[in-house]
Amino acid sequence: MQGAKRAAAERGELHFPLPVGYVYDDEGACVIDPDVEVQTAIRDVFAAFAAGGSAYAVVAAFVGRRFPLRAYGGVWAGQLRWGKLTHARVLGVLGNPCYAGTYVYGRFSIRHTVEPDGTVRTGVRLLPRDQWPVVLHDHHEGYITWQNFLDIEAKLKANCTHDGARPAREGLALCQGIIGCGSCGRPMTTRYHRSGQAAYECSGSKADHQGTPTCRSIRADVVNDAVAARLLAQLTPDQISVALAAADEVTARHTRVHRAAELAVERARYEADRAERAFTAVDPGNRLVAQTLESRWEARLTALAEAEAALTAARESRPSLPDRDGLLALATDLPCLWHAADTRGKDRKRLLRTLVSDVTVLPETDRWRARVGLRWHTGASEEVALERPKPAPEARRTPSAALALISRLGPQLRGAEIVAELAAAGITTGSGRPFDEAAVRWVRHVHKIPSPFTVPFRDGEISVKEAARRLGIAADTVYYWITHGQLAARKTPSGRWCVPWDEETEAACLRRIAESGHLTPKTRTITAGGAV
Repeated sequence: MQGAKRAAAERGELHFPLPVGYVYDDEGACVIDPDVEVQTAIRDVFAAFAAGGSAYAVVAAFVGRRFPLRAYGGVWAGQLRWGKLTHARVLGVLGNPCYAGTYVYGRFSIRHTVEPDGTVRTGVRLLPRDQWPVVLHDHHEGYITWQNFLDIEAKLKANCTHDGARPAREGLALCQGIIGCGSCGRPMTTRYHRSGQAAYECSGSKADHQGTPTCRSIRADVVNDAVAARLLAQLTPDQISVALAAADEVTARHTRVHRAAELAVERARYEADRAERAFTAVDPGNRLVAQTLESRWEARLTALAEAEAALTAARESRPSLPDRDGLLALATDLPCLWHAADTRGKDRKRLLRTLVSDVTVLPETDRWRARVGLRWHTGASEEVALERPKPAPEARRTPSAALALISRLGPQLRGAEIVAELAAAGITTGSGRPFDEAAVRWVRHVHKIPSPFTVPFRDGEISVKEAARRLGIAADTVYYWITHGQLAARKTPSGRWCVPWDEETEAACLRRIAESGHLTPKTRTITAGGAV
């Protein structure tokens, strides 16, 4: 019996349950399901995988859309059922060679294992492709070619992270998965901070205490900008055809979704018409049957209304694409497409990996510099030197050129004059702002640079404190007199008050004190004028 099955399989005549999308015709040949909606759903699975590059992307493309299932066994044996498309079912469709027009026998092997307690357990294992006993290409019409099947198999294997693969994912880290440390030779991990900023870190060597002195982390945007600049510089004018192909793919994607909604409406209308014919054909006097058929007709009408609403929503949600001339003008500048806000990070990573094999952060002893090595798929390599961003306190530090100029001109010039000299020399602050008098004053204060107003008093002038000491009152009273115009004083550019002082001024202040009822003079010194 096993030999007969093997012989029939080698002729491609051994029948077994077919995957959804295929049926046996009247002559027993494997053919594509004549149901157009089923065909469209299967073809859209492969189209969505080609666009998204992963099984999860296919599941996301089918959100809110039903997927067919051919039931085998049970009360629904042979019937077509509809439900949600799951990740497991996507993998089942993508990994089935039947969709490539290939007849395969013996893909799975059954293994029986005897437990210590005598229990026999049966397991099913998928054999490697080179161990399949019967493989007949071009056995029937396929949805894809055999080469497409091999490409999908390789892509799915490259997406398996538990096997060491590093596929492109969402996020701002452009070199995620293909960047390594040139000091210890290990892959660098990607970490996203709370601020949303990403960094490449050599964390594996540190965790194993095998880090080298030059193993460091580096901000992702610093490496990303340098790598993207080199990538865009290497691209040729073929970017026009690439952009047009992307536009055609977007148009085809929207067409597939729109077509699926139309097919759903057609099926719902057919079901409603059949329910209507069944209801009108029944004897009106047989109310038991008529009620059932009437409720079934109403349910089909409700389903038809929902399908039509879904079709209307699909038509309204279809975005407008730019005309071909506008797209040609836009495609001539690929950097604009690269930096566009609606370009996904995953798409940038996939484009980068088509040309760049890997990126290496080379050893560098200078903490403010970095060297990055690029290796292209052609085998060529190059090195890019980078300036690492400094911490905020260090970045805002006063430039050495500004400090030297203020130190040299500070004792001779006023603040406004120094600001003019700094502006003429094109020197800015550590934050990149132009210098003003307040910034110059702060540099003087921090670095103890003297100003031409260190001794601001002219002949016959004294300070507020000295005037208060001679009068025997508090300095606040003298400040009050000055601010209210009761005592003449001169304010220097540095903000210091200089009080012209002579015998008449002192006598007038003493009379004001004597006439005041709340000022109590303290012990006063004898001045040159003889006042006590």
